[in-house]
Amino acid sequence: MSRFSSLSSTRRVFMMQVATAATAVLAVSEASAQAMVDEKDPQAAGLAYKADGTKVDKAKNPKFAAGSNCANCALFQGKAGAAAGGCPLFAGKQVAAKGWCSAWAKKA
Repeated sequence: MSRFSSLSSTRRVFMMQVATAATAVLAVSEASAQAMVDEKDPQAAGLAYKADGTKVDKAKNPKFAAGSNCANCALFQGKAGAAAGGCPLFAGKQVAAKGWCSAWAKKA
């Protein structure tokens, strides 16, 4: 009988550890999904990404048009009105809705 209670206790501890680990994994994945793209990141720099589209150097980026930003780009995956959202060019990171990069394409 003591072997049964020991086995039951071990299983209970194991199940609590699994639940704790699963919660930790979800928290880490959510935190990493919320990371913003850094303008100094090599990929962002290569695409001339600016978190504030009004600060784009028009001489260096002739594709820039006034009013174009991540929120009205075909690649932007955020909800309408969101301050930030996902972009397939920057997997696992978010771009600012007011941002801009040279891959901007008008939303259909």
